[in-house]
Amino acid sequence: MKRYCLACDLKDDEKLIKEYEVYHEHGWPEILKSITDSGIEQMEIYRVGNRLFMIMEVNDDFSFEKKAMADASNEKVAEWEQLMWKYQQALPVAKPGEKWILMKKIFSLS
Repeated sequence: MKRYCLACDLKDDEKLIKEYEVYHEHGWPEILKSITDSGIEQMEIYRVGNRLFMIMEVNDDFSFEKKAMADASNEKVAEWEQLMWKYQQALPVAKPGEKWILMKKIFSLS
């Protein structure tokens, strides 16, 4: 099992943030299936202010490249991603079109 942590920002608007949270309380079944089919076994999203933090635990079959290819051919995922851009905004360090950015692990208590 491998863990990845990613960050993304929401537009700093309380109404939009609330709508975004409601969408995630009642996730679309097709989106949940695309997540688990890709090898993601656990996913959590946390929020502070308008900053989002995602933790993913994945199996050995997961790769970001395979997930991106599967998502590109899935109309429901494209619809979801387009809808989420209403609420999300790129981090200041993001490349054009980049949403969720992989975070660098800098500390571990072991």
